[in-house]
Amino acid sequence: MKLNFCHTVRCVALAFAILCGTGACFGAPLADGIVWQVDNAHIDPHGDWDRLGVRDLLVQWTAVDGLAFVADPSLKAAPRLPDWERIGQEPWARNVIVGLAGSFDEKSARARVAELVEQSISLTQFRPPVHIQGWYFPVEVDPTWHEAETLRTLLAGLPRPLWISVYDRGNIGGPALADWLGSWLPGDVGVFFQDGCGVYAREAPVALEYADALAAKLGHQRVRIIAEAFRPTTGGGFRAATAGELATQLDNYHGYRTYLFDGPHYVSDDLVQGLLDHVNNPGTPPPAQR
Repeated sequence: MKLNFCHTVRCVALAFAILCGTGACFGAPLADGIVWQVDNAHIDPHGDWDRLGVRDLLVQWTAVDGLAFVADPSLKAAPRLPDWERIGQEPWARNVIVGLAGSFDEKSARARVAELVEQSISLTQFRPPVHIQGWYFPVEVDPTWHEAETLRTLLAGLPRPLWISVYDRGNIGGPALADWLGSWLPGDVGVFFQDGCGVYAREAPVALEYADALAAKLGHQRVRIIAEAFRPTTGGGFRAATAGELATQLDNYHGYRTYLFDGPHYVSDDLVQGLLDHVNNPGTPPPAQR
């Protein structure tokens, strides 16, 4: 039987993670990054995410709907600002990709994209005291947004390295999504691909096919994966993914830098422990999650 090279690399990486016990040694973390969607209720993030191998923090935004979480005098300040000094010293925030100006409402964000770019340019002058590895513009794109191509020019005013995120609401498939992005996205902007597992849009092996198609089109270094660490609940809302659900996602994504969305809301210390237990002892039930 002929083995696929990429599949072999993923299997070896998972084997290293199992042998390590923490998933973080031998260069084979279970996850590379954690996402923090900042809001007034989640202003002080704490977690054991470094036990999974996490060293990167993606901050969703530093201003949302005109409310700033850094000291930008042109915007209204949040009731409390994060303790950026402390956050920058956390082992899971060795490298920080700083999100700029966004909106909780996607329709509003897209309608105001030029304004959000202007706010973002202002925000870059008030950098939090962390090790900044890059910048993230938090207006998410998908092929149903027919005006997304306007970003080609608008993004020129933002600093590099720069990232955006993309998802596929219409399930057009990885190659079509890659062709769409390749037709307008500036060549020096990277993408976080949202895997869609959190809303049952697709399973992890299919999400991997998307990532592979994006990497083939854009280049591997420009593609990272957002592993959605939540699932819908009956009657509306979301719950944290179980250890088994999340392990299945991460098992598929070895070879790509993978970020969990999002840490403070969904990836508790109990889930971290349950995930490590699941990887090392698949038959062991995870502890109850808080």
